[in-house]
Amino acid sequence: MTETSTTTDELTNAGDDSSAAMCAQQRIRYRVRFAKTGLLRWIGHQDMIRLWERIARRADLKLSMTEGFTPKPRFVFPSALALGAEGVNEVVEIELAESIAPTEMLNRLVRDNQPGLSINRVSRLPDGFGKAQLIRTDYRVSAPTGVDGHDVVINWNRIGESIDALLSKESITIERKKKAVTLVVQQQIHELRVDDESIVLSLIATNSASLRPNDVLTLLSLDNWIDGGATITRTNVHLDNEFETSDLDEIATRKQSPPASMRLTQTLQSHQAGPTPVRGA
Repeated sequence: MTETSTTTDELTNAGDDSSAAMCAQQRIRYRVRFAKTGLLRWIGHQDMIRLWERIARRADLKLSMTEGFTPKPRFVFPSALALGAEGVNEVVEIELAESIAPTEMLNRLVRDNQPGLSINRVSRLPDGFGKAQLIRTDYRVSAPTGVDGHDVVINWNRIGESIDALLSKESITIERKKKAVTLVVQQQIHELRVDDESIVLSLIATNSASLRPNDVLTLLSLDNWIDGGATITRTNVHLDNEFETSDLDEIATRKQSPPASMRLTQTLQSHQAGPTPVRGA
């Protein structure tokens, strides 16, 4: 009887070890939409990856690690954001070694309160869901404020004419690694127009050389815009396999804060109403 009892305990322990091993091998993929703004836009892509790792660890997320002598957490960015550019709807996919509710993950990431980083949405992807494949990126380029201390006079009509001329071309030539590269316009530019004293741009992702916002500014003879204080903001990252579901347990979206003007009004009303009571006083 004692031997049987001992054997049963060993099997139970073996089962526990097996369950623990299975849990350790879990790879649950989450897709996070976020904004990168302010001073954070001056952080390069590799530093951004390391920042995300620190944020995830501070949020007590159990990261899934690669195998080998130097395990690394599994973070995937479909498209790296250029240094100096802001992004308001960026994408990172994070693999966890545990399954937690998207709402819980969203709350943990938001509580970290990293300056310049805003979490918009967290989705838990089902097993077998395809990896994020980039198809297009949208940008808005603000007008410059000045160059070398001098105000910039912008002729928007002329810029509109330059845009029309560019879009009418069959091909264009840009420089990559000190080599000339010829690109087909219709295969590169999805949209290009002037809107509210800024340039709206949508670029198509390709498997070879692709246009960048700076390339477009150069083609429009607006090379001095960046030096003059123009800001490039990536407004959206389009994927060919966006995850949509009616199951609210699989998606968590952050409620946006009220506009600054509304917050100021609320603050003034609060002060006019008198001091806030202190609990226990």
